[in-house]
Amino acid sequence: MMMTMRLVILVLWGIHGATVVFHSLKFIRTASSGVKNVPEFMEVGLVDDVVFSHYDSNSRRVKPKQDWMTQLTDDDLEYFEIETWRCRNGQWTSRNLMRVVQERFNQTGGVHILQVMSSCEWDDETGEVRGHHEYTYDGEDFLSLDLKTLTWIARTPQAVDTKHQWDNNEGYNRYLRFYLTTQCPQRLKKLLHYGSSSLLRPELPSVSLLQKTPSSPIVCHATWFYPPKAKLFWTKDGEELRKDVDIGEVLPNPDGTLHKMAELKLSDPPEACEKFSCVFQLEGKNVLLTNLDEDLSILPKFTNSSKEDLNPLDPPTEASAHGIGPSELVDLLEEANA
Repeated sequence: MMMTMRLVILVLWGIHGATVVFHSLKFIRTASSGVKNVPEFMEVGLVDDVVFSHYDSNSRRVKPKQDWMTQLTDDDLEYFEIETWRCRNGQWTSRNLMRVVQERFNQTGGVHILQVMSSCEWDDETGEVRGHHEYTYDGEDFLSLDLKTLTWIARTPQAVDTKHQWDNNEGYNRYLRFYLTTQCPQRLKKLLHYGSSSLLRPELPSVSLLQKTPSSPIVCHATWFYPPKAKLFWTKDGEELRKDVDIGEVLPNPDGTLHKMAELKLSDPPEACEKFSCVFQLEGKNVLLTNLDEDLSILPKFTNSSKEDLNPLDPPTEASAHGIGPSELVDLLEEANA
């Protein structure tokens, strides 16, 4: 059941490994029909893509998924009561909306999944806030709210009638904008405060140098680090290179840590007097230096030896528990260049 649930929430929704820049708070609701061994309604709360709460229609209770939630509930005794009431109301509205959407598609049975993701992002340096409220049906975009115009965007012809009805509900749309731009960021900051010991704890990466063929770019891969404010770049004789380098985005690992790549394109093998290095900086102060030699040796050792208390919806296998490592990256590079 847990494997199916993880597939429904994380894959069907279509979170495509977006770049991690802001802190984020997401609530993903999933209503299903015709899916065996899965509750008809579930909600998962994620802070910085780490699951911290879970509700389903079988238990009808919101349950914590992180140890640090205990302190929050000690300080706010009604927290889970309020959250449970909110989810039960969401269960009722999602069931009704599922019926409406099925009618729009002229469907009377079969396996169907309706999801809504309500989320906000907050930059703790600039204070910038972003909000999102969007629906998918059977894995395809259905409706999303434009926070600037407070109107709904129909992503499929079957959503047009619903769009017009919801556009007329100006009071609810104004409330959604207030929630997404004010209340949600406040909740996010509160959760980051209580979970700071794990959510905000710096974790240094393992850094590897990889090359598919002698003529391929040299890839510097930093993985299993946190938080996302990291810089990865190449230097030559101590000077940062601006040409012949391709810096990738910060991307999430399954365990909540992050990874990033930087490619170096060399037309000729390095001269003996030339010294190329890959430099990783975390929050501008934690620095790892990996030197390139003729054999592409991996000089630094692992700097974080364990990943405890993982809390994904479905526990990863032992082989994948630490996210994306060098061997998995080689496979990805081979597939990309096939």
